[in-house]
Amino acid sequence: MRTIAITSGKGGVGKTNIAANLGILFAERGKRTVVFDADLGLANLDVVMGVRAPFTLQHVVTGEKSLLEVVCEGPRGVRFIAGGSGIEDLLNLTGPQLEGFLSELEGLTKTTDILIFDTGAGIDDKVMTFLRAADETLLITTPDPASVTDAYATAKLLFMVKPDAIVRVLMNMVIDEAHAHAVFAKLNAICRQFSGKSMFYAGHVRHDPQMAFYIRKRVPFYGAQPRLKASMDLANVASRLMGEVPEPQESGLAERLRALFGFGLKKSA
Repeated sequence: MRTIAITSGKGGVGKTNIAANLGILFAERGKRTVVFDADLGLANLDVVMGVRAPFTLQHVVTGEKSLLEVVCEGPRGVRFIAGGSGIEDLLNLTGPQLEGFLSELEGLTKTTDILIFDTGAGIDDKVMTFLRAADETLLITTPDPASVTDAYATAKLLFMVKPDAIVRVLMNMVIDEAHAHAVFAKLNAICRQFSGKSMFYAGHVRHDPQMAFYIRKRVPFYGAQPRLKASMDLANVASRLMGEVPEPQESGLAERLRALFGFGLKKSA
């Protein structure tokens, strides 16, 4: 199973909309895809998907439901896990409760090709846990100077705690491809200069006023109108990502999370 953590240095850059629509694109192309709402500050993936989630991670944490039982069907074949207030409680689990969740996560891998973590914005420990556990990070930024600065801060910290991190940058709300490449080049140059690390260009999504209409209607813009400029751009991003599959890590996702939680628990026999 391939794991992609989608994050941003600051809020308001379209992170969750990108995560939801990218998930739909992967699912349309035959990949069994689950989008996992790992945003503690603003868990609204179900709103963006336009599907009311009857159960969330909170029900998993309390033991009312298993992880597989809270997976919801989204548009066009994508599946998702709504967060609610469950992420904070999840990251505070210890002992048997934590091990139970990680065992269920291992079960999810059997029915999933791509797992997308829609993380929170910023650089707190909760966000970094998911970025470190994932195979790769898709960092969303806009051309706004504050967004670019915060994106660099996120990449810098991630490289500090995970030197071999694969960080791909998606330029959102740009004028055109040339604009996207120019901003990315500056961001990557700063990262190389001060961190000694390079990031990868994942593509761009042009500013599209029509996209706002679908966002207000709580409908994924690609699912509603694949011919939008933003939809076609994101389709190109999906194609690029599907063609750039990272080498699989030695340990599975559950094992990596187990180590990051710091408990080093043994898997149940």
